[in-house]
Amino acid sequence: MFMNYGFKSVTMDDIAMKMGISKKTIYTHFKNKTKLIESATMSLFDFISHGIGCICEYKKNPIEELYAIKNFVLENVKDEKSSSHYQLQKYYPNIFRTLKSKQLELMQSCVVENLNRGIELDLYRKEIDLNFISRIYFSGLLGIKDEDTFPRESFKQKYLSDTYLKYHIRAIATKKGIKTLEKVLQNNEK
Repeated sequence: MFMNYGFKSVTMDDIAMKMGISKKTIYTHFKNKTKLIESATMSLFDFISHGIGCICEYKKNPIEELYAIKNFVLENVKDEKSSSHYQLQKYYPNIFRTLKSKQLELMQSCVVENLNRGIELDLYRKEIDLNFISRIYFSGLLGIKDEDTFPRESFKQKYLSDTYLKYHIRAIATKKGIKTLEKVLQNNEK
């Protein structure tokens, strides 16, 4: 509900009605709405983190791995509206900062490992700055959620994710990496 309608829009009454329980029951588990939002947000983060970890354990070709992660995340946040991201940032800034910090930490370890493997396999250029590239990748992922820059009526979430990932890989890939990207893109279209 938070992802579909936004954190501010969903009331405790809405949640209780949807779950078929009383508000009083919710309050026996959560002190207030902020605690519920924090728990729901961190629970989704933990689920996504675990899924990304499982994908990374396979040690796939690094380009295929990035696409597998993108597809996994899109599948699990497909109903997310960018307004929920905006509302979390505006109305629950402490939760937003904590989430963003955890996301950056996860991305740093996952993306840097992916970059290192890509360099070893001659898919990514050797001279790239791992710390910079991993951070710019993370910033770009957050940036494409900005509805002022990318209004949803003009840019669908899948289009933004696909286009951004292609842009990212083309910026760091070797000739061998570009050929691999083209194969991955052909396979994803099927």
